[in-house]
Amino acid sequence: MNREDREYMDIPGTYVMDGRHCRQGYHLNMFCMSLNQAENRDAFRKDEAAYLDNYKLTPEQRKAVLERDWLELLRLGGNIYYTFKLAIFDGHSMQYVGGEMSGVTEEEFAKMMLGGGRSVEGNRSKKAQER
Repeated sequence: MNREDREYMDIPGTYVMDGRHCRQGYHLNMFCMSLNQAENRDAFRKDEAAYLDNYKLTPEQRKAVLERDWLELLRLGGNIYYTFKLAIFDGHSMQYVGGEMSGVTEEEFAKMMLGGGRSVEGNRSKKAQER
């Protein structure tokens, strides 16, 4: 089955970690995991661009890391659990990252989640949005 033929590919804003997506993000996710070690965090803090040279990131992945483009990191193969290590490095909460990806503030995102989350209306299908 072609990846584009899978039902979940029609869900807006959804990046499922299937085999292809895992392969796409392998080096990105390994970079993020490296931030578990204090000496790696220190090296990254000292010179982010030079530290990223240690990983086979695509130019798009590299740009997304340096710009902290959270949604782009996911789109480019990042696993939220790994990319969140970069957010932690920057001192950000999961609510902050969720807000950045949703176009709202950290506080608005937290309130939305406490209120039951984003409405599914209008968010069920890319095809339906095109109509």
